Amino acid sequence: MAFLVDMVLGFMEPGAIEQIMAGGKEGMQIGPELLLLFAIILLVPLVMAFLSLTLKDSINRWANIILGIVFTGLMVIALAESAAAYVILLTLSKVVAGALIFWYAWKSKQKA
Repeated sequence: MAFLVDMVLGFMEPGAIEQIMAGGKEGMQIGPELLLLFAIILLVPLVMAFLSLTLKDSINRWANIILGIVFTGLMVIALAESAAAYVILLTLSKVVAGALIFWYAWKSKQKA
C-alpha cells in the first residue's frame, strides 16, 4: 500500500506530470523495462500473500526471510536518496514493515 501511496503523491509534486509525459522523472528514463520492474515490485506483496497460504511452513518462512531482507535493503537504499518528507515517512514505513516481516519469519518456530 505504501508503494502505491508513494507513487500517487509523487504525481502531485509540481512538475511531475510534465516530467513523466516527457519520458523521465528525476533523471530516470521511463521505458518498458522500468515499468516492468515497477509492476514486479507492486506484485510481490500480492504473490507473497497467496504463497503464505499455499506454501509449506518451512518454505514460506525462508521466502519471507529472503524477500524481507531484499525489500528492506532496497528501501534503505531508497531512503538514502529521499528528500521530501512524505517520501522519507513512507520509505521508513516500508523499511519497518520489511524488517518486521524478516524478524517474525526468523523467530517463527518450525513445525515438526
